[in-house]
Amino acid sequence: MPKLTFYNLPDEKRQTLIQALKSEFSRVPLFEASVSNIVKAAGIPRGSFYQYFEDKDDAFFYLLNELAEQEKYNFLSILSMHNGDPFETAIDFYKRMLEEEEHFHFLKNALLNMTQKIESFFGRMITDPDKNSENFKATAALVDRSSLNISSEKELYHALQIISTIIFRNLAETFAHNLSPHESLANLKTEINLIKRGLVRESTLTK
Repeated sequence: MPKLTFYNLPDEKRQTLIQALKSEFSRVPLFEASVSNIVKAAGIPRGSFYQYFEDKDDAFFYLLNELAEQEKYNFLSILSMHNGDPFETAIDFYKRMLEEEEHFHFLKNALLNMTQKIESFFGRMITDPDKNSENFKATAALVDRSSLNISSEKELYHALQIISTIIFRNLAETFAHNLSPHESLANLKTEINLIKRGLVRESTLTK
């Protein structure tokens, strides 16, 4: 995460640096990103970059963490708007991510060059992996469980993890195969509906 000197920057200068980071990490994936390009776009000496971040990885994961926190808030807002329905929320959340031009290429580069560390950040975009976190508690409090076949907080947690996996797997597939937004959304809806309906025929459950 950034050093204290980054947070002590005047707001305008800090935002200029953030925009330079977004531009570079949207242009190319992390392993190809250039600190030289970042400092040139930000109009700062190369040495100043290292006063704010340990290295380019540190800067990249700062941006990814900020995005994860923003998306968690967005998911909660959409969940509230859909009266606690996690499935309609997932569809609406996914649709908005497809339409989000500002982060589109940044997300694409991150998802198509996935590492275990990057994956952990995407896993936090719906809800925190810690079932005792305030974010998970806030999400759990909003979910309407009246139509869900779950019996505990643990099962709700895993249900949300399944939904999260469906969202980001489909997003990665969209980027990898250049799917149209219409086709991508249709694929997501198919998978969400499969989860809603269940994969085992009712007539076989008692056998």
